[in-house]
Amino acid sequence: MARAATVLRPRIASGDLSLVLVGSASAHRNAVKSLGLDDPAVSVDPALLAAPDSPPIAFVDVDADRLEVPVGRSTAEGGRIAYDAIAKAVDFAMDGRADAICTGPISKEALNFAGHHYSGHTELLADLTGARDSVMLLAHGNMRVSHITTHVALEDVPRRVTPERISRVVVLTDEALKALGLPRRKIAIAALNPHAGEGGLFGRQDIDIVEPTIRKLRDEGFDVEGPVPGDTVFVKLRARQFDAVIAMYHDQGHIPVKLLGFSVDEKTGRWEALSGVNVTLGLPIIRTSVDHGTAFDIAGRGIASETSLIEAIELAASFARSRSA
Repeated sequence: MARAATVLRPRIASGDLSLVLVGSASAHRNAVKSLGLDDPAVSVDPALLAAPDSPPIAFVDVDADRLEVPVGRSTAEGGRIAYDAIAKAVDFAMDGRADAICTGPISKEALNFAGHHYSGHTELLADLTGARDSVMLLAHGNMRVSHITTHVALEDVPRRVTPERISRVVVLTDEALKALGLPRRKIAIAALNPHAGEGGLFGRQDIDIVEPTIRKLRDEGFDVEGPVPGDTVFVKLRARQFDAVIAMYHDQGHIPVKLLGFSVDEKTGRWEALSGVNVTLGLPIIRTSVDHGTAFDIAGRGIASETSLIEAIELAASFARSRSA
């Protein structure tokens, strides 16, 4: 947990990219040493992050007590460092010393062990920034999927599918597509029920709530279609009939993106690469993240895929450049 330092991307100047790692400096050094790597990160005073001569890769330490955190386990100490790293990175972005933040995976169990009772990054970041009604978007190539609901029980999803929430997600998704410079911003809304309710045989939420909301959004100028049955909408997205899909709940949106983003060696059954980015929309700051978990089973072995992290940093930079422009 302590080694999953938050990655901070500060100050865009003439298209240049500089990075600051925020986390436990001692855990970072131990990891670099155990893997036999060179360490390009330079420890810096946080007050100097925006300075023109700041190093291209810097490190800000939040572990003043030099806690001994075991590798590959959820602990209160690791959860405390992870929370402090995220909070510090958010501070940098909120006060203008950073243009965006990119977070590594966190253990929700460790976070709660440390007394920070959040169900995930999205809820934590909303609290730290004072934002409400934020939206999770997953991206893998042209597969862009926003979510009406995320970390809630499936039985609670129907009552959270409201006209207000649907409209909020459509607006933020449209803004994200615009920031990415897409010439077209066509959004599909996945149906909550099988076959979009089949005329009411399988539930009426799609008919009574989703359809009228879509009509209203179209009248307001949004290019939105649906409800499209969940068993075909992602195939249509992959075929580029849409630029994004809005999923009703966590697994409906996560499964197709991760199925395409996770490359598996058929002979060994091991992951070869993990591609995909998690973006939090609706915050006053830009935040991206990897689209995978902590993988404690391989922690410290030097075999984890870096693909998703690189993609997350690149997407954060893209959003930041769009905002600055």
